[in-house]
This record gives sequence, C-alpha cells and structure tokens, in this order.
Amino acid sequence: MVESSAVARRDVYLWGTITAIGVIAGYVAVLFANIRHFYTDDTESQYAPLWVMLGRRMRDGEFPALVPQHWMAGNYSIEEAGLLNPPQLLIDLIAPSVDNLAIYATVVKLIFAIILALGVYRICLEYGAKAPWAALAGVSIPFSGFLLFFDEASWFTALSGTAWMVHAWASSVRYARGRGGPIPVFIYLYLAISVQYIFPAVEAGLMIAAVAVGEVIYQRAWQPSLRLLIVSACAALAGLLTYLPSALSATVTWRGNSQINNDQFLTVPWSESLNASLPSTLPAFTSWWGYVQPLPLVYIAWFLIPALAFIDWRKATGAARELSAVGLFAIMMLMWTAGPGTIGPLRWPMRVLPMVALGLLLLVCVLLGRYVTFQGWRRRGIAAGVLLALLLARSFSAAPREIVSHLLAVVAVAALGAATVWLGRNRGAAAACGLAIVAVFPIAFVQVAAAQPTPMSWNLPEKRSDMIAAFPKFTGTTLQLGDRALIQPGEKTLQGAYGSLVFGNYAKNLDQDYVAGYTPNGHFWFGEMLCMRWDVSVCPDAYRRAFAVEPSTGRTVVDLMKIDRVVLQRALYPDARNQPAPPGWEWVEYPGHENVISVLERAGGPISTSNGLVADTAGVSAVSTSESGMTSRVRVSSPDGGQIVFARLGWPGYRVRLDGRELPWHLVDKTFVAVDIPAGTNNGDLQVTWRPPGWKIGALTALIGLLGVAVLQWVFVRSKRRDSDTDDDGADEDTPTTPTPTDTAAAADPDLAGVRP
Repeated sequence: MVESSAVARRDVYLWGTITAIGVIAGYVAVLFANIRHFYTDDTESQYAPLWVMLGRRMRDGEFPALVPQHWMAGNYSIEEAGLLNPPQLLIDLIAPSVDNLAIYATVVKLIFAIILALGVYRICLEYGAKAPWAALAGVSIPFSGFLLFFDEASWFTALSGTAWMVHAWASSVRYARGRGGPIPVFIYLYLAISVQYIFPAVEAGLMIAAVAVGEVIYQRAWQPSLRLLIVSACAALAGLLTYLPSALSATVTWRGNSQINNDQFLTVPWSESLNASLPSTLPAFTSWWGYVQPLPLVYIAWFLIPALAFIDWRKATGAARELSAVGLFAIMMLMWTAGPGTIGPLRWPMRVLPMVALGLLLLVCVLLGRYVTFQGWRRRGIAAGVLLALLLARSFSAAPREIVSHLLAVVAVAALGAATVWLGRNRGAAAACGLAIVAVFPIAFVQVAAAQPTPMSWNLPEKRSDMIAAFPKFTGTTLQLGDRALIQPGEKTLQGAYGSLVFGNYAKNLDQDYVAGYTPNGHFWFGEMLCMRWDVSVCPDAYRRAFAVEPSTGRTVVDLMKIDRVVLQRALYPDARNQPAPPGWEWVEYPGHENVISVLERAGGPISTSNGLVADTAGVSAVSTSESGMTSRVRVSSPDGGQIVFARLGWPGYRVRLDGRELPWHLVDKTFVAVDIPAGTNNGDLQVTWRPPGWKIGALTALIGLLGVAVLQWVFVRSKRRDSDTDDDGADEDTPTTPTPTDTAAAADPDLAGVRP
C-alpha cells in the first residue's frame, strides 16, 4: 500500500507539472502566431491601464474606490477593478514598475491559465480520472476557442474568475466527500466572486448547486451537500460587498434596473456545440461581425467528440450517479448559451461558452480516464469516423465557404486520432495522452494565425515610456471630445492618433487625469450631458454641451467640472480653431500634434487645483481645508444661507455633515453634488464624504461569513479527530487495503487521503 501510494503521488506531481509546462508551450505557440494575442481589445484598452493607475494610487497610500476627476468611469467600486481581491491588488501594485504592458499582460494571463489548467486537473482527479487524462483536460481548457480568443485575449476578469472557480469545484467535491475541509472552498469561491465580474460569481453559484445535487444523488445522503451549501453561503456573504455598490448604484447607470430581455445577439444555438472538435469551425450566430464568426469560438478540443467512440459505455454507466454534477452543470450551461440575451446584469450568453467547454471536457476526460478502451479498435474507429462526418456536416452548414479548411481539419483530426489510438494500444494510455497534449499546440498556432489580422485589436502601444514621450505634457484635468470610430487604420500609431488622443483607459498609462474612461457602468445622466459613450467617444454636439450654461448656477458645464483643458479631435471638429475661443479660454498650440487635436486651455491658468473640488458657491464663503478622492472638507460661512456645488459626480453613497450635524444633499442638473448651507453658519466644518453604498452591510456579512467558515472548520477538525480515534481503535493491521481511483488521485497530498463514500 505504501509503495502504491508513493507511485500514485509521484504520478500526480509529474502530470501536474506536465500540465503547467503544456500551458506554457501552448502560450509560446500562440505568441509565434501573434505576439500581441494576449494584449488586445479590452486588455489593452481597459485592464492593463487600470492596473497601472490603481497600482500607482495604492503606492501613494490611496484606496482608489472613487477618483472624482475621472467622472463617469471614476467609481471603481462598480468597475471590474477587483478592489477586494488580493491577487488582483498584487497585480496592480506591480504594474507601475513594468514598462511593456504587452509582456506584463501576457505573463499575468499565463499564470492564470496555469491556475485554470491545474484546477481542471484537480477536478478530474477528484472524480477518479487517471492523471494523464486529467492533464489532457487541464492543458486543453485554456486553448478552447472562446477562452483563447476572448477571455485570454481580451476579457481578463472572466479568465481570472474562471481560474479560481474551477479550484472551488475541486475543493467542493473534496469537502462533500470528507477528504478536505471548508476553508479551501471558502477561499476559492471568494476569489472567484471578488474579481468584480458578475459572470464567474453566478457560474460559481450554479456549479455549487450542481455539485450539491450531484453529491446527494451519488452519496444518497443530504448532510454533505448541506455542509457544502453552508460554506458556499459563507463565501457569498464575504463577497457581497463586491457587488452591493453596483446593485445600489444601478439606477443611475446605463444598466438601470434588472430586466430580462431576449434577443439573438450573442446567443449561441445548442447545435453549434457539434462543432466542438473541428479546429476550422466558424460558428453561425449573430455578433459584431455578422452571422458567421471569424473565430472558432465554439471549438473545445480536437479529441473531444471522436474520443466518445473509445469509452467503454457499459462500464461508464456505472459512474452516472457519481458524475451527475458534471452532467447537470454542462446541461445548465448549454441552456444558458441559448438565451435569454439579458438577465439583469448578465448579458450576452456567448460569454458562458467556456463553461460549456469545461463541463464537456470534464465529462469526457473523466470517462476516458476511467473507462477508455482500445478493444475492437476497428469498429470504434469507424464510429469515430462517423462522428467526424457529423462535425464536418455541422461546420460546413455554419460556414460553407470554408469547406477546404474543414476538409483539411477533418484529415488532421483523423490522423491525430489514428496515431493516438495506435499509441494507446501499443505504448499505453500515457503515451496516447502525451500525443493528444502535444497536438494542442500546433492547433492553437494555426487557429490564431488564421485569424490574423485579429478583428478585435485597438493596436494601442505597448511601452508606457514610448506613450509618455510621444504625448503632450498636459497637467490638471482634461476633457477630450472625440470619436474613436474616426481613427483610420493607418493612424493607430504613436506617430498618428495615439500620440495625441486617448480612448478607453489609455490616459491611465500616461499618468494624466482625463475625464471618463472605459466603463460598462457609466453614469447615465453624465453620459447624456456630454453624449459620452463607454470608450470616451462623444457625439459632435458634445462641444456645444460642454460650454453650455447650467441655468440654476449660471456656470458652464466645464466650470462645474473644474476642467483645465478641452482637447478636440480634428477629425470630429475640423473647423473649431477657425472660431473664437469661448470666453475665458484660449487656443493653445502643441507643435507636432496640431494635425490631430485642437487644444483649449483656460486663459487664467488651471482651476482644478484651486480650492479643492468646490466648483460654485452662491451666498456661501467656502475654503477647502482638505481633499481626497472620497472626502471633501470645507470651511463654510453663510449669513443668509446659500448653496455650494462640488465637482463631484452624484453617485449614491454620499453623506454630508456640518459641524457634526447631518445635512441633506441634492443634485444640480442631475449630475453635480450640491449642499444647501443653513443661514447663520459661521466658519462651519462641512464634510462631504463618499463611501461605497452598502459597505456597512457588506462588512457585517463578511464578518458573518468568516465566523461561519471558522465554525465549519472547527466541526471538520473535530470530526476528523473522532474518525481517526475510531480507526485506531478498530484497525486490523493484517487486513490489506486497495486504493480507489480517488485515493490514487489524492495521493499527492496527505490531506487528500481518504476513502470514497
């Protein structure tokens, strides 16, 4: 028994190492096809600059939940900032020290891809798969179509959330089956929730539900699942603060109130899953690029469908109860991909395609890892050929113009399958899995190379030092009025548009304060005021609106915002400099940039740094005494009463006190925070403080969650000691024991030791 456990332990470590190395090799293959693959779209325009800005402010001693100068995108408690996620905070803290953001983003994503792969590896082992097949699932998942082309290339928080979620799955099975404690479940679930992206949180909840139901079916007892649900509830309570600010601020954002709508945009028919093993597949559903997609988004793994022919289904039916959670999860995800298109904050069902890939890969690789057979290989080979024909038919029907690519893909998959079967029959399953893993790399290379030039890239620069050197040295707060759609392909360089204009979060790379940034949760009324969109683009009327007078104060919008500079995109406002500058402003030349931008600056110098964020007063004397992102403190006097307006966007969460007494606050033009000062106020201490709405409730629920998991851990330790005492009292040293598949999988860690219930 000791020798067998040592061999199993060594195999688990060996194939775990192979899994990590396999992911690295796959990333290298992808980078040969496109060196910027992991620095594209939202990564270059949203996440990487956000990491830099957040890290810089944290190094300065700030907790940047709110940055007033960033206006529409400045409420980072509702953005995908991961402010309560420790690994994400570490990423932020390192980011300002790295010049090349493409390299940094690639390394960060590689680390999370390895975490993801090892999590899938763990799940397979927990369900009794042999290590080589578990490694095959682990290496394959990061290179499944949607993960490779969206979550890894662009949507980073989806990748990181999924990486933590799969580890929560593995730990949940261990906890439910008595082989592990509640703390790992709690930690991994909290990390998945607190990335501040709602999809991994909801997917984790559905996963827990599937595992809980599956364990009741498998163990025919409800107590293990109840314990799992309790620890999951504790993690949800701890993570509630991540989403309370968004929920309580929804009424003033573009998202608005919760609603359920059904449309066909980015909903994926179930039949597209029949393309899962053909690398050339280009699925058919409605997206930004029309009906036939330019990327193999529904591809999962080349072996997935043909390998079904080499499972001993008579034996596999015996595992139906044990694997019911995996099947239930896969079914739920397939149903979700087909719609509705919007469920509250959850929109675009295409986003859950990685969960479909996860469910199907787990199911197939666990079955292969326990019931693979090469007996009757000719008959099974014919069955695999029929499955390949079905793949060809479905892929052809989706994208008939790609018939040559489909035929070549069928030949390649058939050849790989034949070689894998030969190795399995003559060299064993480990050799077959090795070839299957190696085949992942050239397929990823070919898929990425075939998708060039990628339809997703903004082509933003990579090195921050180059960006800063090329850009004008603007100080203070800048409002840019431009439209990203007007940038021509040849202008997307530092010598062109990107040396003068910012879109998305690009300004954060420059350490400059620009109004707004990349945001999916923009402030509705501010966006309406300047007709500003999610990427900072505006409509042509924005120039007039910015200098329009707000009636109740008699001040212009740019005055109330305390803007120092207005940058106009020449392509949007070609004749602006031919007109006189607005009163109090002047046109300023920035040599080398005049063909791209026109610049207005205040004739009397900057105002953003004078008197804090006090923007306007009426009947009030106001002197700023201290200022931070979340608090304005002002010394106020008002003999007859009056009003003070702050250059702060009216997010929910503000609280106002005058000499310790609470005052109401209101909005000017549905946008600016304003306070009425009572008559007779003399040198009063006015404090305007913002906190993420619901933070007290969230802190309380987090404490309850922590206490709950502590109690569960105490119960778990006591039960393990009691079981150990019972085993010592009744053990028979002469009775041989045989390890179960799960014992073998667990042998890499003494804590994993245990018996299948």
